[in-house]
Amino acid sequence: MVDSTPSVWNELPDFFVQDYQNVVVYADFEQETILHEGKIRLLANGWVELPTGRLLSPKAVHHIDTQ
Repeated sequence: MVDSTPSVWNELPDFFVQDYQNVVVYADFEQETILHEGKIRLLANGWVELPTGRLLSPKAVHHIDTQ
């Protein structure tokens, strides 16, 4: 009989997803266009997930400042 062990694939997302509590997400270098302020989740593929569930494309985000 073979004992089943948890799959490594179930554990991997924790290594590649980062949660940030207080950030500002900018759409431009000049920091004139703010896309979001507050909590975000940065996904492994570069997409930014907002608390509302909305996703921001990596192409829309110029940079993210942590506070």
